[in-house]
Amino acid sequence: MDADRRDKLIQQIKEIVCHSIDLKKDPTDEDIDNVITEIVFKKAKEHHITVSERQEIIRTIFNSMRRLDILQPLIDDKSITEIMINGSNNVFIERDGKVIKLDAAFENDKKLENIIQSIVGKVNRSINESSPIVDARLSDGSRVNAVLPPIALNGPTLTIRKFPEKPMTIEKLIEYESLKEEAADVLRRMVIAKYNIFICGGTGSGKTTFLNALSNFIPSDERIVTIEDSAELQIINIPNIVRMETRDDNTEGKGEITVRDLIKNSLRMRPDRIIIGEVRGAEALDMLQAMNTGHDGSLSTGHGNSTVDMLRRLETMVLSGTSMPLDAIRHQISSAIDIIIHLGRLRDKSRRVLEITEVLGYRNDEIELNPLFKFLEEGETEDKKIIGTLKRTENKMVNTLKFKMAGILQGV
Repeated sequence: MDADRRDKLIQQIKEIVCHSIDLKKDPTDEDIDNVITEIVFKKAKEHHITVSERQEIIRTIFNSMRRLDILQPLIDDKSITEIMINGSNNVFIERDGKVIKLDAAFENDKKLENIIQSIVGKVNRSINESSPIVDARLSDGSRVNAVLPPIALNGPTLTIRKFPEKPMTIEKLIEYESLKEEAADVLRRMVIAKYNIFICGGTGSGKTTFLNALSNFIPSDERIVTIEDSAELQIINIPNIVRMETRDDNTEGKGEITVRDLIKNSLRMRPDRIIIGEVRGAEALDMLQAMNTGHDGSLSTGHGNSTVDMLRRLETMVLSGTSMPLDAIRHQISSAIDIIIHLGRLRDKSRRVLEITEVLGYRNDEIELNPLFKFLEEGETEDKKIIGTLKRTENKMVNTLKFKMAGILQGV
């Protein structure tokens, strides 16, 4: 059956289904599925539909009526890592690092907007003409960003960053050549010894994934508090964990709970460590203060193109929420953060650890850094795959007190 015939038949069957179901009785998914199946089987004889076409039509109509329409099979497809929808007629996906345009479309912009409303409503978020931008998540933790007209000129825009069904582990990252076993072992001991670690990198460099992997090294007898704009972290080996998520204000402009509010509250919850999904603004000061007030072993991430760039961005974030002198801010940063891990996405689309750096302190108006591991590019193969490795520098680690306090031989 050609695409036009199929689309017309699906629309016709949907209309019959809608007239056949009494929506006032709040039908279940099973009720609707049974009605769709019955009508499709009747039409199958009339239109000579094959068994496989029949099943596809049933699934398409059910997804359109009860789930997320053409979005549902994309979410169910584990090989897809990103879904990008630029208006109802432009659907793109990322698979194996490559972006592909799909031959698929929503009925119209209104249908797409209704799906966006359904997604954000399930996590108590709202999006409308007066507040047309929202961050949310799916039930599986996938990150969602939506923008509505008039801000989005293409029509309703939806971006979904999907996360693997099973959380990423350091072993898998080693297998994918994102880092070397030697560096992974050093990071494991750093996490156990409660070094404060900050992960930075550009968009899509794998910061949240790497944070998840590092969290597997946290001893299971510790109490952890996680703080995120939209809950994405998948920490599975810690039984004593409190997960907190921000909340937008309501239609009256009240009830907003920010990352800053959650960080301040977390200090009263007796955490051994605090994990902040990402710092973007003034909450950077609260994160630094938490790290400086006995919550060693805390972890966080931020956008930065290098370790030095990340330090400058942290200064700017803190300045956006306070009038502290720059000298005092740099003292705060250098005393709070012990280790910075810089991630990058190379031109062959691979994600690599590019640098692991120790923060030494603040001297001569600068935060001193001590690079421990650096990624050295060695060329590329015929198929443009980058050849390179994360190598240990000749620099010795200076701040080894936490290793000694934990009874760990640092070996760095």
